[in-house]
Amino acid sequence: MKSLLTTLSLLLLCSISFATLAEETATEKLEAKTNDAKRSAQAKVNRAKEATCTDGTMKCLGEKIKDRTVEAYDATKDKAVELKHKAD
Repeated sequence: MKSLLTTLSLLLLCSISFATLAEETATEKLEAKTNDAKRSAQAKVNRAKEATCTDGTMKCLGEKIKDRTVEAYDATKDKAVELKHKAD
């Protein structure tokens, strides 16, 4: 799990370094803030769900890994779109 997040972070960092940065429009900035807020809210819901998990250690761990993977995927996808907007 940690290596997955590290790999995704490294890919994101590499793509940032090669992107030419330009100004984002107000709509794109609003979309980025909305995506950040949605991801933050979903992460809080996941943490609360994980804190109250009583189904057994392995099942709870599986849910936690699934939640973190989805969160990392969503963050990477949103950041890729933001980079595309900045490059346009």
